[in-house]
Amino acid sequence: MSHQSARVWSTAVSHNESTGRAMILRYVDELAADFSKSSLPVRVVVVWNYESDTGMPATDERQRMDLMEDALEPVIEASGIAILAIVVTGEGGREWTYFARSEREFLAGLNQVLSGQPPFPIEIHVNDDPEWFAYDDFRAAWLTPGTEPS
Repeated sequence: MSHQSARVWSTAVSHNESTGRAMILRYVDELAADFSKSSLPVRVVVVWNYESDTGMPATDERQRMDLMEDALEPVIEASGIAILAIVVTGEGGREWTYFARSEREFLAGLNQVLSGQPPFPIEIHVNDDPEWFAYDDFRAAWLTPGTEPS
């Protein structure tokens, strides 16, 4: 089952007051009423670090990031293995936070997509998070008016 219809996306920009740099936030703002977070209990964070004087990726690197994300969608998301819930770009990195049915399924899908591609400079971090605490923490830290990200 695809979870695509289970969410509504929003975008926000946060500025680091000390550097003046922006962070671009894409996140699921609304989940369908019948969506069960516990059906996707494993948090998988894919991290892509890059060098940048501005904090944002260069155009060619951003295009490769988009290529990877777009390639994952039909294998990871459309199949129901996981959904992408948060994407944060800035300060020398992009992080995609997925919530998956299982680590094994997600990594198998990821390996299927990445095989045959030039290597992507990514790190993968996996944790159990059946209550989606990381998602709630993100929303509280980044999207609460009057607060600054840490």
